[in-house]
Amino acid sequence: MEAVSGYASYRLPIASVLVGVWLLWTVVRYVRADRGTKVSMRQAVRVRWGWVRLARMAGLTVTDKTPSLLAQITAQKDGDAPAPRVLTPRIKVKPDQFGVIVRARTLPQVGLEEYQKSARFLADAWRCTRVSVLPDGPGKVVIRGVRSDPLTTPTTHRPTGRPPTDLTRWELGVDEYAARVCVSLANVPGVTVAGVPGAGKTSGVNKFVCDFAPSAAVQIATADGKVSRASKGDYADLVKRMFAFCGDDLDEANALFKRLVALRKRRSSTIRDVLGVKNMWHVGPSPQWPLAVLIIDEAHTFFREYKGSDAETKRLAALTAENARLVEDLVKKGRSVGILVILISQKTTGDAIPTFIRDVCPIGLSFAQKTVEAAVAALGEDIRNWPDASPVTLQDPAYVGVAVMAMQGRPGYTRIRTPYVSDADAARVAEATTHLTADPDLRLAVLLRSTGPTTTPLPSLTK
Repeated sequence: MEAVSGYASYRLPIASVLVGVWLLWTVVRYVRADRGTKVSMRQAVRVRWGWVRLARMAGLTVTDKTPSLLAQITAQKDGDAPAPRVLTPRIKVKPDQFGVIVRARTLPQVGLEEYQKSARFLADAWRCTRVSVLPDGPGKVVIRGVRSDPLTTPTTHRPTGRPPTDLTRWELGVDEYAARVCVSLANVPGVTVAGVPGAGKTSGVNKFVCDFAPSAAVQIATADGKVSRASKGDYADLVKRMFAFCGDDLDEANALFKRLVALRKRRSSTIRDVLGVKNMWHVGPSPQWPLAVLIIDEAHTFFREYKGSDAETKRLAALTAENARLVEDLVKKGRSVGILVILISQKTTGDAIPTFIRDVCPIGLSFAQKTVEAAVAALGEDIRNWPDASPVTLQDPAYVGVAVMAMQGRPGYTRIRTPYVSDADAARVAEATTHLTADPDLRLAVLLRSTGPTTTPLPSLTK
C-alpha cells in the first residue's frame, strides 16, 4: 500500500508535465502557422467546445432509454428509474489553411443523410462559406467546412523536379472544399480542355508537362496552332523537353500526326512480343516504352473546314480532313499502346474538334465559357442540370484558372482551382530534364534490336 501511495504522489506532476508539453506544442504550431491556418485553429477550438450543444440543436443526437451498465448496478430496487441518456457523436477536428475537417461517428438514426441535411446549419454555426458531408468508411463521416473560398484563392505550384511516383496520376488542383483532385491516366486515350482565351487552359497543361518532365517514361510532342515557331508561344520554355514540335503550319502538323500514327502501328504490331501483354498499362510506362503524349493546342487550327473551289483551298481542306482522320486513329487505337492525346481549344464544338474525336475522350475539362452551348460541347448535355457548376459562371476574373469536370464516383460536376506555374519554374524544369528527351520511335527500334526474336516481358516501371 505504501508503494501504491508513493506512485500516486507522482500523478499530479506527471500530468502537469504532459499538459505543459501539449500546450507548448500547440503554441509552437500556432506561431509557425500561416495567417489562414491560425484563424482555422481558433475556429477548430470553437467547433470542439460548441459541438455538444450544436449537435443537440441540429438534431444530431439520439436518446438512449436503456440505462448504462453502471446505472443498472447502482440503481436501487425501489428507487426511480435511471434517466434516459442523450448520446452525441464523437468528433475529431483538424484545421488547415481554408477551414476545418471534422471526422464524426454515426449513431442509430443519425447517419450520413442526417449530417447532410444539417450541413447548412453547421455552415452558419461554424462561420463557413460552405460545408460538405461525405462518407468516411463504415459508421463514419467527414465534414469539410471552408471559411474562405478555395476557388477564388489563387495558388501557385513550384515543380520539385523529381520524377512522379505514379505515372497514372495527374494532379489537377483542389476543389471547392480544398480537397486535392486527381484523375487517372491509365487507359485514357484522350483529354479535351476548353475555355475562353486567358481562362487558364495552357497554364493547366504547363503544370502537366512540368510534373511529368522529370520522368524518362514520358515523352511529349506538341502542335501549337497559335504560333508559327515555339519561341513565340506559350511552350517556348518547355520545348527543350519535347521530342517534336510544330506550329500552325498544316503541312508540318500533318507530318507530325503521320509520324505518331506510324509509331502507333509499330507499337500495335510488336507489343505482345516485346511487353508480353496486349495492353501497355498492365505493366506501366517505362523509359524503353514511354507514354507518348501529343498536345494539340488551338486544335481547331488543324481541323477546320476550308470551303472554296481554288486549288490552294482544296489542298488545305484535304490536309485538315486527313489531320482529323490521323488524330482519330491515335485517340481510338492508341490507348493500349501508351499514346495519350490532349486537345485544347476555346470551344470543343463539332466545328472545332470533330465529334468522332471529341466524344471518344473520356476526360473533359472546361474553363470559363460564354455560352451554355459551349459548356455542353465541353462537358456533355448533363451540365444543363447543374447550373451552379456550369463554366458559364466562371467569367469573373477571380475564377481565372478554375475548371469544371465530371469526376468518377461523384455526382454532378466538380469545380477545380488549378495552380499557376511561373515561366521561370517551367524553364528550370525543362533545362534540367532536357537530357531525358527521346524519340519513342527510336526507343522502340533499340528495344526491338535488343530483344530479338525471343523476348521477355519488361518490368513495370513508374519513373
